Amino acid sequence: MRNRSVTYSPERNTEATFQALADPTRRAVLDLLRRGSQPAGGIASAFPVSRPAISKHLRLLRRAHLVREHREGRHRVYQLNPEPLLAVDSWLDQYRSFWKMNLGNLKTFVEAEYAKETQQQSAKQNSKSKGKL
Repeated sequence: MRNRSVTYSPERNTEATFQALADPTRRAVLDLLRRGSQPAGGIASAFPVSRPAISKHLRLLRRAHLVREHREGRHRVYQLNPEPLLAVDSWLDQYRSFWKMNLGNLKTFVEAEYAKETQQQSAKQNSKSKGKL
């Protein structure tokens, strides 16, 4: 029997991780495994596609090291391996910084525009009330 436990290398598998995550069915499988280990049959029954199709998805997830497989009797049981997702989180972190900065700039701009409009409206109301006196 082959040992399916392979040491994870972030540099080598980052591309495989992104390719695996590109498919919505594989993302849904990972979401399902977030709740805990599942046998292959249980995973397959949660989707409206064939068991061989789910087996292919699981094989790609296993090759990307996003899931671990072990046997319990006749069943193959899969569990989520979150370690490769650290590379995804690191990549996304750059965009979080980008959006935080840009949304901060947008907030400052909107607040400044609101303050200008409020001042203009107050000035108009004051000039109207002075004209009535």
